Amino acid sequence: MTYLSHRIAQSLVVLLLLTFIVFTIINLSGDPVRLLLPPDATQEDVQTLRTAWGLDDPLLVRYGRFLTQLVRLDFGRSLQLRQPALALVLERLPTTLTLAGFSIVGATLIGLPAGMFAATKRGTLADKVVSSLALLGQSMPVFWLGIMGILLFAVRLGWLPASGQDTWRHWILPIGTLSIFLAGSIVRVTRTSILEVISQPYVRTARAKGVLPRVVIWKHILRNASVPIVTQIGLQMRFVMGGSVITESVFALPGLGRLLVRSVFARDYPIVVAGVFVTAALLIAVNILIDISYAKLNPRVSL
Repeated sequence: MTYLSHRIAQSLVVLLLLTFIVFTIINLSGDPVRLLLPPDATQEDVQTLRTAWGLDDPLLVRYGRFLTQLVRLDFGRSLQLRQPALALVLERLPTTLTLAGFSIVGATLIGLPAGMFAATKRGTLADKVVSSLALLGQSMPVFWLGIMGILLFAVRLGWLPASGQDTWRHWILPIGTLSIFLAGSIVRVTRTSILEVISQPYVRTARAKGVLPRVVIWKHILRNASVPIVTQIGLQMRFVMGGSVITESVFALPGLGRLLVRSVFARDYPIVVAGVFVTAALLIAVNILIDISYAKLNPRVSL
């Protein structure tokens, strides 16, 4: 509980600093009133709207007002859509979480067995083929891989829809695209971690005792090599959450990433701050869970 309390306190400080940085940058990047009003709007119209939204107050005054609202998880209303910013963010969040969650699961199901196979076949042709495919998958940009998937499976073959999220078939291309890209790094980390463990004395002892090979791999090798693998999977979660805008844009998914990009260009700072806050809170929670899992996977690791 001491560790958890310490991490929660740290997380609150990080979230506070993050909201200040984002709030400051988005407010100093330009005047949102000019983007919302027509080009022929008079200076009086601009000043009236700016006063109504409290944008003519000093930056620190506005941030202080924002903090009083933040205690109640009230990020204000969208300057464009005139709806609560947090509600708009939470409305788009399930799409991004679905894409991120299934992509991580798919990448793990591909990368973990492939990395284990390559490590057990070290130096052979199979190892070289798996390692080359992993490097190739990791080198291809996500947007290019997504476009190639649309051209092949949606346009030419007609097997899958190119965009949307209405049925499970709509999710195959975006999830498959991200899974292939993410699996490459998992394969490489898994292979390296297992190679470091496979030559340890306790592995040789288990084999000398006649323990079944699959038991040696799953119980003695994989568990002791799991900390770097779990760390890499956690890093992939950060990439998916932060870079979801690319995949969501290619496949026209109405997720959080696309909403944030549009809001940044429109200087709709309530949505930007709310989106960054929610994303940061989720990633902090993932980091805490990963840290806790270290102690469960390896008893020598102490929180």
